[in-house]
Amino acid sequence: MSDDMNTLDENTLADLAPPSAIPQEELDRLSDDIVTALKSVYDPEIPVDIYELGLIYKVDVSDDRDVTIDMTLTAPGCPVAGTMPEMVADAVRSVEGVGDVKVNMTFDPPWDPSRMSDEARVALNMY
Repeated sequence: MSDDMNTLDENTLADLAPPSAIPQEELDRLSDDIVTALKSVYDPEIPVDIYELGLIYKVDVSDDRDVTIDMTLTAPGCPVAGTMPEMVADAVRSVEGVGDVKVNMTFDPPWDPSRMSDEARVALNMY
């Protein structure tokens, strides 16, 4: 690499990202409220919420305040596979200011216990 090539740092990358139509303060509030909503959803077989279990892979909020969530389950054959996406969508729809909510179920990468937060590990005595 030549010395005259510019390298991109975090500030430069942020400058290249398209600006959000949502003011930062509102985006922060929406993000916090969405996480709170996700933490209200529990896998019926595990006494820990889906967020702390690490089942939420990605949350995107569009400029129109529509929310797309990529999530997984602890196992593909989980008995709540048919109902969990709607439970998650309903919880996030309850957040003030959120538009449409779409939940995408994925098993790539597969979930494993390393995705759990410390809070989840404590609740499940998995330290």
